[in-house]
Amino acid sequence: MLMDTLIVFAASYLYIFVLLIAAIFFLTRPKQTMKSMAICGIVVAPLAYLISRISSHFYYDPRPFVVGHFAPLIAHAADNGFPSDHVLLTGAVAMIVWFYNKKLSAVLWALAFLIGWARVSAGIHHSTDIIGSIVIVLVSGIIYYFAARLIKGVPGKSFQ
Repeated sequence: MLMDTLIVFAASYLYIFVLLIAAIFFLTRPKQTMKSMAICGIVVAPLAYLISRISSHFYYDPRPFVVGHFAPLIAHAADNGFPSDHVLLTGAVAMIVWFYNKKLSAVLWALAFLIGWARVSAGIHHSTDIIGSIVIVLVSGIIYYFAARLIKGVPGKSFQ
């Protein structure tokens, strides 16, 4: 019972803490770093979202509770589970922070993985949905990194 409560909390609400941590980090940076982070966020997050929407048209993964015929811990529509939007969002935030603070990013990535585990444990995602989100975010971050290098230099260094 306690474990179910922790799973539901992590799967449903932990992403808010990731956003709050990143917002505090962002708001405590110098103005030039804030500008650089905003540009990074304007590129990485929408790019990840766009890639996720396109990929969801090519890969349909029915939710575990649909295929397994059980009640999930969290009520959810019986739609395509690929990719996980919660992990996509928290992973994108962790990726943006990675360019500016590797240690904090590692904490945010750990929370994104915890959210992914909780969503799998709650019966609303398969592990492929979580892995897919992580791959999409990494691809978005790599695209941003190389585009930024071509335009201005290494993000997090010369952008500041």
